[in-house]
Amino acid sequence: MCSIFGIFGLQPGDDAQALRRQSLELSQRQRHRGPDWSGVHLDAGGASEGCVLVHERLAIVDPAGGSQPLLSDDGELALAVNGEIYNHRELKKELKKSYGFLTESDCEVINALYREDEPASFLNRLNGIFAFALWDKAKGRALIARDPIGVCPLYWGHDKQGRLCVASEMKSLADLCADVAQFPPGHWYDTATGELTKYYERPWRDYAAVKDVEVDARELREAFEAAVHRQLMTDVPYGVLLSGGLDSSLVAAVAARYARHRIEDGDKSEAWWPRLHSFAIGLKGSPDLAAAKIAAEALGTVHHGFEYTFEEGLDALPEVIRHVETYDVTTIRASTPMYLLARRIKAMGVKMVLSGEGSDEVFGGYLYFHKAPNAGEFHEELIRKLDALYNYDCLRANKSMMAWGVEPRVPFLDREFLDVAMRMDAKYKMIRKGDAAGAPQGYQRMEKGVLRNAFEGYLPESILWRQKEQFSDGVGYGWIDGLKAHAEKMVSDRELAAADKRFPVNPPQTKEAYFYRSVFEQFYPSPAAADTVPGGKSIACSSPAAIAWDASFAKMADPSGRAVAGVHNDAVAAV
Repeated sequence: MCSIFGIFGLQPGDDAQALRRQSLELSQRQRHRGPDWSGVHLDAGGASEGCVLVHERLAIVDPAGGSQPLLSDDGELALAVNGEIYNHRELKKELKKSYGFLTESDCEVINALYREDEPASFLNRLNGIFAFALWDKAKGRALIARDPIGVCPLYWGHDKQGRLCVASEMKSLADLCADVAQFPPGHWYDTATGELTKYYERPWRDYAAVKDVEVDARELREAFEAAVHRQLMTDVPYGVLLSGGLDSSLVAAVAARYARHRIEDGDKSEAWWPRLHSFAIGLKGSPDLAAAKIAAEALGTVHHGFEYTFEEGLDALPEVIRHVETYDVTTIRASTPMYLLARRIKAMGVKMVLSGEGSDEVFGGYLYFHKAPNAGEFHEELIRKLDALYNYDCLRANKSMMAWGVEPRVPFLDREFLDVAMRMDAKYKMIRKGDAAGAPQGYQRMEKGVLRNAFEGYLPESILWRQKEQFSDGVGYGWIDGLKAHAEKMVSDRELAAADKRFPVNPPQTKEAYFYRSVFEQFYPSPAAADTVPGGKSIACSSPAAIAWDASFAKMADPSGRAVAGVHNDAVAAV
């Protein structure tokens, strides 16, 4: 994973070299994503428009080669990609036309596919995480695209001259584009037509298409194992994030099975680290550190549990907000320990980690799902959560880790796994009380029971059936309580009462939210930047729509999992 920056629409009269220098300077703001090498491609234009492409590389696959932008052998195509294409070998075998590959990069296959297929078709064949800009010199055309879920960030806007600009992070465009915005996941844009097109549509988005469909435990388990296996594609040291919760522990359990006998490139060479390393972080005495240790001992990983203090987390907050480019309360709470953990991981020489994001959105793992009134509404909330992931968990995991040049991968959001897990009727995912004959003990009483059941025997029972802890809770309840107390000191009642005057876009509702928004404004003061962050009330990470599920939700305004009274063991009392 890396970063891309591009300016498209250069005219013959433009100072191409000045634009090249400007592009390099702006791309440097996101060089933390790609500290290994920088590449530039300049097409000054002539008969048609030109472009500048800049790539900051984090070398994961083909570290010795594979530098970008990736050119075609005739020099007509230039491609800058942030991401990984997990099925690139299969796609190469399916090519109908001969293509002269110049590197071993997994992303170069995009150039080959562009040569022989339409974007709406070949984009739907890619299984990976990506955001890319492809320049076709002969046609004077740029193709911009982002992966279906939005695991890889991408922003776009226009400079004062109306030229289209794209970048992996907003910080590279915030001063250049008054209209900076997030590029929507699952879409592609063609500069030749000016059309933004959605390419990712799945039948399982409609509940009617999945009603009464059951997926057995074996199919679900094998699909997830295949997803983890695909995402172990790397030529550098890697590890797993292990909080001791169900999701990260399952990722670690499957990865550990492959790591024991893993090789690269068929039978040609051994992997860099045959022993799997796992990483966790928390305040002293945190639930996650204790659970992660149990899981690691059972799985045989080389485990590294790090402690941080509240003061260390508070000191990092401004940089966290600058990096993750949000003022969302839950995201910042969880991003801070993840940011600190990424720094530790980087110091150990690891460049890629597998993580458990996405499971809660696929299986309804958040504690408020206990209140879902029926399977149809449960499924519709899953779709809303998946559609919003690029604003929350994907943004947090990607930018917190990439702030230190560590690439996160998310097997639960693997495209092929989603097609298996999401075509299951939500009635099999719902939390029901004792109405499933023959179901294992605890199958219905706990969130993600169908997933836990599928992996019986993979983990210690205390981990397999551990209650859901949101990451910002699991690192230690003192973290959130301390943040609230700090915000209480920093923001007056009068300031909060006038929040809608200072922040007319998504005015903060709490002192903690006001504090984060104030820090965000220091780095990103424009209204367009504020608009890139979604608003709306939430209970334990719910969408605004799900607040209607329970009368008590309307009285709560805290996204912590403890806010769901009567479900979490440490739930706060409803007020």
